[in-house]
Formats: sequence, structure tokens, C-alpha cells
Amino acid sequence: QVQLLESGGGSVQTGGSLRLSCTTSGASIRLRWMGWFRQEPGKEREGIAALYVRSGGTGSIYYADSVKGRFTISQDSANNTIYLQMNNLKPEDTAVYYCAADVISASRIAGGRGASAGTWGQGLQVTVSS
Repeated sequence: QVQLLESGGGSVQTGGSLRLSCTTSGASIRLRWMGWFRQEPGKEREGIAALYVRSGGTGSIYYADSVKGRFTISQDSANNTIYLQMNNLKPEDTAVYYCAADVISASRIAGGRGASAGTWGQGLQVTVSS
């Protein structure tokens, strides 16, 4: 059973950057859809980025419009780790961020809703102050 360990959350000012990391244990990230979701208080969890980890590289990648051009998802399959580089952060990016394995309907992330996942990390608080 895959387990996900996240790191890298915190507090930054508007325009700042953070990098989130997620390492799996118990299973490889290869041949899996991996991704990042976020959830604001009182709102549904939404997918913001997902990628498919091929045996020899990265396959398709999807981003939500709200983060496209500012966030970058990447993977290091040798270390079973995915990353989310977040640049030009805005107060509306404040949320709990979740790493996800076995993302379901990853292409729906581009449309803003409808994606889910089989396994979740514990969540990281990201706070962006103005």
C-alpha cells in the first residue's frame, strides 16, 4: 500500500515561492498518475496539477487554470518523489495542499473540477500574506 510523505509548506508573502515535495513509500511512482490538490476552508478539494510517471520519464501533465504559468509539477522516479514548485504566490493560493497518488480523471484538472485520487498525503498548510 502506497504511503505519501509531504514536506515544504509554510508562510510566504505575495510574490514569493515555495517548493512542496512528496515521497512515496511502499510503492514506486512509476506508471502512476501523481498530483497535487488543495483545499480552502469550506470549499471542495480541487486538483491543481497532475502528471503521469512513465518508466522512462514524464508523460502528460495537466494544470488548473488558476496555477498555470506559476506552478510546475515534476517528478524524480529514482527517489519516488514528486515536487510542486510554486512561484509568484498570491493570497488566494492559501490552502492546505495534498499530494495524491493514482489520480482519477487527471485531465479534468484542466477544467477545474472532477478529479480525485486513490491515496492522499497528510496535507501541508500554505499561507500567502499580502
